[in-house]
Amino acid sequence: MSTLTLVIGNKNYSSWSMRPWVLLAQLGIPFKEVLLKFHSAEWDRDIARYSPSRQVPVLWRETGGRNEAVWDTLAIVETLHEMFPEMNIWPRDAPARAYARSMCAEMHAGFRALRGSMPMNIRASHPGKGFTPEAAGNIRRIESLWAECRDRFGAGGGFLFGQFCAADAMYAPVVMRFATYAPPLAATSLGYCEAVRGAPGVKAWIEGALEETGFVAEDEPYAQPPAR
Repeated sequence: MSTLTLVIGNKNYSSWSMRPWVLLAQLGIPFKEVLLKFHSAEWDRDIARYSPSRQVPVLWRETGGRNEAVWDTLAIVETLHEMFPEMNIWPRDAPARAYARSMCAEMHAGFRALRGSMPMNIRASHPGKGFTPEAAGNIRRIESLWAECRDRFGAGGGFLFGQFCAADAMYAPVVMRFATYAPPLAATSLGYCEAVRGAPGVKAWIEGALEETGFVAEDEPYAQPPAR
């Protein structure tokens, strides 16, 4: 069995770090956490040795006495799928699996307006902020994906494909954004958001985010820096 170490950034802000962390935690896959806070001395000191891309997240796995790095969230997800095929990281049904991979790739590459105007900030509450026409268009697309996915593949479960899988982990930071900025959502979308927030792996990440006190200015467009 490989020893896994996941290198992440601030839990309050790092949406990309959140995705593999909650997937591992929710599925009960053991791992060690290394947290490097953005704009910190430990980040400056350690990021180059932990991350080939100097970005997070990075998964390190120790196999046969060798340490190997896997960087980029989707690469980490695919690696975990190969390592733990019994965990249903992707849906077993081929059409569902193809849909899941497609919607995750769209999340990975798209929705830039939503990301830009509504950065993930779990501790904050900014209802109505960032709801630009472009962000609204992104939200409509996300809601349509969620609705079609749950209608075709949800099998009556609370998550996109019935049971929690990589797709739910990929969209978990969107759920966090919707909680922070409270854009208008359909009732079915709100129900899905509630299911994601109630997942034990997601709840554990939220608890960690709420304990943090750091302030990252680029992720706080609607707040003033704390007084020194």
